[in-house]
Amino acid sequence: MADKKAAILLAAGKGKRMNSDLPKVLHRLNGKPLIRHLLDTITALNFARIIVVIGHKGEMVIEELKDYQVEFVWQREQLGTGHAVQMAQGLLSDFDGTILVAAGDVPFLSSLSINNLLDTHNSNHASATCLTAEFSNPKGYGRIIRQGNSNILADIVEEKDADETIRQIKEINSAIFCFNSLDLFASLGMVDDNNAQKEYYLTDTISILRKIGKDCYVWKIADSMEVTGINSVEELELLEQAIRRKKG
Repeated sequence: MADKKAAILLAAGKGKRMNSDLPKVLHRLNGKPLIRHLLDTITALNFARIIVVIGHKGEMVIEELKDYQVEFVWQREQLGTGHAVQMAQGLLSDFDGTILVAAGDVPFLSSLSINNLLDTHNSNHASATCLTAEFSNPKGYGRIIRQGNSNILADIVEEKDADETIRQIKEINSAIFCFNSLDLFASLGMVDDNNAQKEYYLTDTISILRKIGKDCYVWKIADSMEVTGINSVEELELLEQAIRRKKG
């Protein structure tokens, strides 16, 4: 019987704005590496497979996570999120089920939100389901285009490609997805790097799937803090302060 639920965690990046040569996911929040916060949540949810995509100083990530039941795959070149996920395809060649994809730097993502995303995905028999959030200042994020007032995802438009009307949208792509495994890898095979960064974007799979008649959905999280990633020392310090306030 095929496995039903796997996770791919993206942990290959250096994090250029962290002012450190340490892999971004190993920076500490509340005394614990960022990726351990996420892994502690995911390992409690009975995923059949957990694959961590490593790159910059990946040996350090392997050593840090040696006490977890995870598999590792290398992304030797940093060619985008779609390319990173594609690196796990060989390990999942016999997998037929749902795949959760998340970056390793979202320490506050809760088990409830992951389960809600999975439930939305599975109940709609979706090809892909995007976890979204509303930000009062969505600058820099891809915007969510819904099909009318429904929960059907029509498109994800990156800010640099958005007109002024789309930039007014406050619902953003968190970069956390569920995919039907077969649809994920089939669509990744059609993603190209025809963009300014010359990278393969995971978000391009949405428009590809929609064009071939597949259904994609959204599930909006209530607390945007859960999908707040960390891209700089300043952002890490702000989250540390938030934790201290909660404890106080």
